[in-house]
Amino acid sequence: MPLGPSSSAVHIHTPSTASASNVPRTPTSVTVHPVALFSILDHYLRRGDNQPRVIGTLLGTRTDTEVEVKSAFAVLHSETSEQVAVDMDYHRGVYDLHHKINPKEVIVGWYSTGSNLNTYSALIQNFYTQETTPNPAIHIAINTGVEEGERAGVSAYVSSPVGVSPKPENCVFVPVPVEIRFHDAERSGLDLLTKTAASPNTTSTQPVSNLEILEQSINTVQSMLDRVLTYVQAVLSGEAKGDPAIGRYLMDTLGASADDLDKNGFNASLQDTLMISYLANLVRSQAEVSSRLALTS
Repeated sequence: MPLGPSSSAVHIHTPSTASASNVPRTPTSVTVHPVALFSILDHYLRRGDNQPRVIGTLLGTRTDTEVEVKSAFAVLHSETSEQVAVDMDYHRGVYDLHHKINPKEVIVGWYSTGSNLNTYSALIQNFYTQETTPNPAIHIAINTGVEEGERAGVSAYVSSPVGVSPKPENCVFVPVPVEIRFHDAERSGLDLLTKTAASPNTTSTQPVSNLEILEQSINTVQSMLDRVLTYVQAVLSGEAKGDPAIGRYLMDTLGASADDLDKNGFNASLQDTLMISYLANLVRSQAEVSSRLALTS
């Protein structure tokens, strides 16, 4: 039945199957690497006195359901109670330089410090949505925990338009699950930062040598083997109930024969480490001898 001109009904058109399949899916999870997180915190520490928050661009990779944030860079902006301005030329120039070095990393969204999501956040989100089209832009909000009563943390959001006639400043931020994940190569740096934070001294801990890293790794593996041995003995004695999943995992991990282990590679790496340590001590001794001869002469 045709609707008369006085009717207030709203037509809702369901998209066809072909067009719906081309629409990018909203990410269901976001992963942030420590390098990007430290870049954001460094930007926050270098902010001006009259700057309540900082913003920047997030770079990384994405799939249909997951976004992985691998790095970030700061973007100049000014924000007052009346207006907000973002240096778009600076943003595009830095991204072009970064894209030449890491062509696989693309713009996935933007970040800001603090937990305040306002109209200006919606405008910035609209700008980055145009940069990531046809994929939705994600927003990472980092609460530094500086303000009293607020805990430090990381939150991720995607935007959804609101209203019959959506405007850039009208949107709702929908939370997305986020986690912090690091690679094995980043483990040593994170351990160093953890030791520095736990140290009562104000001076930072110096990077450890290769031998100390090897010793710490061996101690960690030994501690893990002791835990596994305690668990296996408890299961065999009937003190604890065995988990089939843990048993299969231990079989896959420890079931390799000795011939499958790369002994030659381990021995070669150990010899290289010992040689570097020997040469470093030799150079240090020669430098001390030279300095003493210079003083006596």
